[in-house]
Amino acid sequence: MLMEPFIQLHTGDNVVIALQHLDKGFEIPWNGQIIKLADTIGFGHKIAIHRIEKGAKILKYGLPIGSATQTIAAGNHVHVHNLKSDYTIDNVKQQH
Repeated sequence: MLMEPFIQLHTGDNVVIALQHLDKGFEIPWNGQIIKLADTIGFGHKIAIHRIEKGAKILKYGLPIGSATQTIAAGNHVHVHNLKSDYTIDNVKQQH
């Protein structure tokens, strides 16, 4: 049985998770489209499945895990270089 190289954890997520090392240029078939990876993605890392605007929430497990610090194109790696956690101690203190 072939296993998909990625998984969407919740239908509302705007990222998928790499289940193996994926090289730049790898193509992900998604909703009748092909998303070409702009970066090499390591196992367990997030990939944008559509354009995410700067300031928009990154959704994983159907829940916001942080905000985009810049616009992220489909196929781009979503990580600390373009994602700010909403749950660091400084951010939590600012919200209360």
